Amino acid sequence: MSEATDTGEAGISNRDVAKGAGTTLLARLGGVLELLTQPLYVWLFGLAGYGFYGALWASINLLENVADLGMTSAMQRVVPQAGTPEREASALRASFLFALVPCILIALAISIMAAPVATLFNMAEGDAGQAVMAVRWFVWALPLWAFVEISTSALRSKRLFGAEIRLRLLWEQTVRLGLVLVFYMAGAGTMALIYAHLLSLSIICLLCVRLLNRHFSLNLVFTRPVRDEMFAETLKAGLGVLPVNITTRLFSDGPAIVLNAMIPGSNGAIATSLFIIARKVSSLVQLVRTVFAYVLAPLASAAATGGKDQVASIYGFSTRLSFALAVPMGAVLAASGPAALPLFGPGAEAALTCMIILVLARVTEAVVGAATPIQQVTSGHLDQQLGSFAGLAVAALITWALLPQGGLDAMSLAVGVGLVIAAVLPLFQLHVIDKLHPFSKPFGSVAMRTIFVSLIGMALALLVQALPPLVQRVGFVLLVIALYRVSWKLAAGLAIAGIAEAVTARFFYEGSKQILPYLLELSLLIPILVGTLWASLRFGLPEQDRQALGTKTMKKFHLG
Repeated sequence: MSEATDTGEAGISNRDVAKGAGTTLLARLGGVLELLTQPLYVWLFGLAGYGFYGALWASINLLENVADLGMTSAMQRVVPQAGTPEREASALRASFLFALVPCILIALAISIMAAPVATLFNMAEGDAGQAVMAVRWFVWALPLWAFVEISTSALRSKRLFGAEIRLRLLWEQTVRLGLVLVFYMAGAGTMALIYAHLLSLSIICLLCVRLLNRHFSLNLVFTRPVRDEMFAETLKAGLGVLPVNITTRLFSDGPAIVLNAMIPGSNGAIATSLFIIARKVSSLVQLVRTVFAYVLAPLASAAATGGKDQVASIYGFSTRLSFALAVPMGAVLAASGPAALPLFGPGAEAALTCMIILVLARVTEAVVGAATPIQQVTSGHLDQQLGSFAGLAVAALITWALLPQGGLDAMSLAVGVGLVIAAVLPLFQLHVIDKLHPFSKPFGSVAMRTIFVSLIGMALALLVQALPPLVQRVGFVLLVIALYRVSWKLAAGLAIAGIAEAVTARFFYEGSKQILPYLLELSLLIPILVGTLWASLRFGLPEQDRQALGTKTMKKFHLG
């Protein structure tokens, strides 16, 4: 790789990709925190109660992706090329107008018709009395969520990838968790989830305004003419990617809605909850793809001005890095399913097959997923839609053929196959239409070394779960001692986490004796996952790719 290609005449380099991915990863760790809090929600409200809330939130997410007219993705395309603060402010204002007005009107209509809308959802008998009130209140999360999505997308479009860290990690999840516990102890029942969600989103909206005011000229938003060049350009960019956004969200939230609707009674709510649990576990792998999707869209838009070589450089690097992260993560997660799922409550182990299918699909999507954000900023609008439409069509066909008889596993198969098709087709399109592909040297050697490390990590995860409980306890103690020789902070943290898990289980959970062995296994499996990821980066990536992660990162994590 030439120096020009690596650094880029327009200032876009592999280091920019790695730096943006790192800070965005921190921002998206809110999703990991949500995965950690989800078991508590399931234990507090039951599979059916959490499934009802999950179906409502999935509906809000899906509606938002339709009603916002693609404005979150439009910001990634138009702001990096705006050129002036005035044009950036115009794009920001246009995105808010195009998204918030439809969302508010839809929320108002659904709130008025809450009674008939509530009949579309299946739930436990105990939640039936609160269903109408839940719909009437929770639908107002639609404009709140649209505001948050557009605000954070605007910040990402200016390469401020770390701006979401406080919002997504500190506020969105931790505040919601605290509010859920407060409302639950106040006797609000399942409505505790609804109230807490609305209040936490309201707080985030206020913080978004503060961040936008820091990085955009908000006074220009209110003083410039409404209809200008950026008004039309933003609408065109949003509508161009809207079908892709809708199909992507259908893959994520559509299955929960369909399962809830097609399987009658509380069984529909339980199936929804199980799918959400499996999806949340697989979202750890999806995190890799999401991070690079957020980072690559604005970077590729900027790099495109410097020629195809710059885009090819960051395309190949992001694919190699995604492979080195997603494959070992997926391998260890799939092997750890029997220990992780029982922590989500009685009956959650039924989601194992669904989880494995979704993890495999997310691994494939992450490995080839860099093609999609690059295609969004380098290819025509129609070219971007083929993969998503094809994947959605195949998923719908499998769903129609196998549901409701096939239940949860049939839905996971439909989603998995659809995700793979939607991810792979853009890869071929970029190769055929734009003559771009990410598999040039040294991808082959990276793939072989990463797969070897992943197989070792999977074997260790299976071995830990097969050990007798006494041996697992001894192994945990030895692990703490070994870590102490490396870092007393890591050792103390692991020991405290193990004790906290046991104490929390005995304090909160019924049947804690049944889940304590799984907590112990998880305490051993997490270091295996981390160790496998480190080995994949250290031995899978070539030195040039590791250097792109930054000198401080290489030194801190001993990747040199």
